[in-house]
Amino acid sequence: MKTKTTNRFPRLALASMILFLPLLLFQPIKAQTASGEDKTLSPYFIIPGGNPADDRIPLLSTSADVNIAGVIANVNITQVYKNEGENPIEAIYVFPASTRAAVYSMRMHIGERVIEAKIEERKKAREAYEEARRNGQTASLLEQQRPNVFTMNVANIMPGDEIRVEMSYTELLIPEGGIYEFAYPSVVGPRYSNNTEDLASNHDKWVRNPYTSEGEAPLYSFDIKATISAGLPIQEISCNTHNMDIQYKDPAFAKLKLKEGQAASGNRDVIIRYRLAGGKIASGLLLFEGKDENFFLAMIQPPAKPKPEQIPPREYVFIVDVSGSMYGYPLDISKNLMRNLLLNLKSTDRFNILLFAGGSSLLAKQSLRVNEENIRKGIDFIDSRQGGGGTELLPALKRALALEGTEDYARSFVIVTDGYVSVEKEAFDLIRTSLGKASFFPFGIGTSVNRYLIEGMAHAGMGTPFVITSEEYASAIADKFRNYIESPVLTNIKIKYEGFEVYDVEPSAMADVFAERPLIIFGKWKAKAAGSILITGTSGSGQYIKTLQVGEYTADERNAALTYLWAREKIRILDDYASLNTYTASIEEEVTALGMKYSLLTSYTSFVAIDNLVRNADGSFTTVSQPLPLPQGVSNYAVGGISRNGMNQSSPAYKHSYKGGAKSIHCEEIDLGASPLAEDIDEGLIFTVVEKMAEFTGDKDGVEAFIKKNLIYPTQAMLNNIEGIVYVKFVIDTDGSVSEVQILSSTDIVFEQEAIRLIKLTSKHWKPAINSGKKVKSGMLLAVEFKLR
Repeated sequence: MKTKTTNRFPRLALASMILFLPLLLFQPIKAQTASGEDKTLSPYFIIPGGNPADDRIPLLSTSADVNIAGVIANVNITQVYKNEGENPIEAIYVFPASTRAAVYSMRMHIGERVIEAKIEERKKAREAYEEARRNGQTASLLEQQRPNVFTMNVANIMPGDEIRVEMSYTELLIPEGGIYEFAYPSVVGPRYSNNTEDLASNHDKWVRNPYTSEGEAPLYSFDIKATISAGLPIQEISCNTHNMDIQYKDPAFAKLKLKEGQAASGNRDVIIRYRLAGGKIASGLLLFEGKDENFFLAMIQPPAKPKPEQIPPREYVFIVDVSGSMYGYPLDISKNLMRNLLLNLKSTDRFNILLFAGGSSLLAKQSLRVNEENIRKGIDFIDSRQGGGGTELLPALKRALALEGTEDYARSFVIVTDGYVSVEKEAFDLIRTSLGKASFFPFGIGTSVNRYLIEGMAHAGMGTPFVITSEEYASAIADKFRNYIESPVLTNIKIKYEGFEVYDVEPSAMADVFAERPLIIFGKWKAKAAGSILITGTSGSGQYIKTLQVGEYTADERNAALTYLWAREKIRILDDYASLNTYTASIEEEVTALGMKYSLLTSYTSFVAIDNLVRNADGSFTTVSQPLPLPQGVSNYAVGGISRNGMNQSSPAYKHSYKGGAKSIHCEEIDLGASPLAEDIDEGLIFTVVEKMAEFTGDKDGVEAFIKKNLIYPTQAMLNNIEGIVYVKFVIDTDGSVSEVQILSSTDIVFEQEAIRLIKLTSKHWKPAINSGKKVKSGMLLAVEFKLR
């Protein structure tokens, strides 16, 4: 699908290189014009400008207070908003949380007054909020857009106001290999969408959100602190994502807090890992007796993983994201991971690689044998990519699934991506309908991946998600994947309840266990907590039998979170990963009923808090969408701009506001000025500043005309109606020849080989650059445009 853009573009004056840009469009979105042209549903850059009275960014700070008791984490998030402008504002903030978060409360503080939020059906909550906003009342609305993406709206923040909004959630921590991990996402990465805003559902419109440029610190401060009360002695605690101060109060209790100077670290996930002494895990039974219902949680440790004597040959199809958001640091991690995976394939295996952005590129028509030549070919295939273009995940999955498999080979699809797309459920559906063809193993790459997509693809594909936040972990995660895929830990699992009257048990059936992580069973029970839970299955060493005697465990008020956790698990199974094809009104009704009964945030229920006082009498206000930082390591390409690492330039941006209820779009063009294109080049060999620039002689109408006459449009791009631009940098030698041709970036990988061919075709058709009266080598950057008539 073609993505239209506006015809306005920034002026580039580059002193160090010639830059041919015949139709260079940097705008990441299509702004609405006077004629009412639709906007694409895309993130965009924010820039200061307009009315200083309205341009103050409202979010002052966001912080998290984490309390981990046993296997349950309770998290309190505090967001502080302040209006430092001269007019009333409405603030909109998009923020993440865990995919398993059971959000159960919200409250708003206005000075000394506290307004407790109410859970309402989503439509009713939105209507109540908008009515309060019109009436001039301060109000806040918390909505779920994805299981891990939420929006906070705060209306009628008056000049000078400081409003504090708090929300609380709980989640279950499930250890793997004896290690507990708590992940706190701090920023939502930009999502790619090829939809238009007018056609988007209310659950997708958040995608069009402003971002600051790569490398810029968040416009708000961030803080987090945590306590761990493990119940058993803690062997070690680590946090490799942030610099934390860790203090042990006793062997089973520890406190963590950010060290000084990290207020700007809210651009990446906080990941805390800890291990209990002796590698033990908390397993057994948790019970809670409520007023009307009783809840239980069973955690059963599976047997140790056996070493298989014989492993059947496997066919691996690696589906690797090389889109704009993967440019630089994330793609470096992917290349490291792929190199490790390819070099450690068994000689009996086969493999293929499919790279995707706006289009896709395939290593071979059929899977290749594992040998030195083919492995080198595969490594070179991905190493040549820089990252650029959209993120068309679904077409890539469809193309991979259409590949003919190798007979008698177990087939595995390995999907490597940051997950910055908005088609999560469509991807789940595609994988779910293809389970007979392959198993699916997604790898999330980067400091703040879309865990909903990564975990959901694993759930739909009966696999396990892997997340790699930095290159140093690539090898360890690759080893973990290989160990995981070789053989399951426990299969044919059956659960039997004897003398323990249970109902509403989730999951209803147990999948095979591949990783060394406990089996988790949620449910309710009636009558007396007695009897036993019998677990049977097949392990590598034979029959597995485990019995939990219910009478040995006591119901505890401290397990009250089981109420929320059970309801959240039920909602997860009903809605989070539900098929779009099987959606019915009854599912929405059931999820809504669960949200209302247990006071939980869901896709169909929201929290709303409304102040009784009318504080903004005339009803005039400006809506400010809180700009988010790009996750650490993510470049401007993720939003559609040029990376600082690529061109040392930033893209133009857009801001939008609502004044007095009337929507207006303001487009502002940045003049990028005469900032030179910095290069780490030996000045004695390749000149970046010359007296006379190199001149093309191959066509009387210039290099642009030469390119157009010789361009051969890639068949795949033509069939898929794809247009784009490839930025190529190269060196013009003293004899007019071309060398060191390199792709700087591209809007789609499908065009890259043709762009390289065209640049090489210009060789010997240049008059070299002149400096100090002598011919010298010079660097050049040229944009090759692919445009369908």
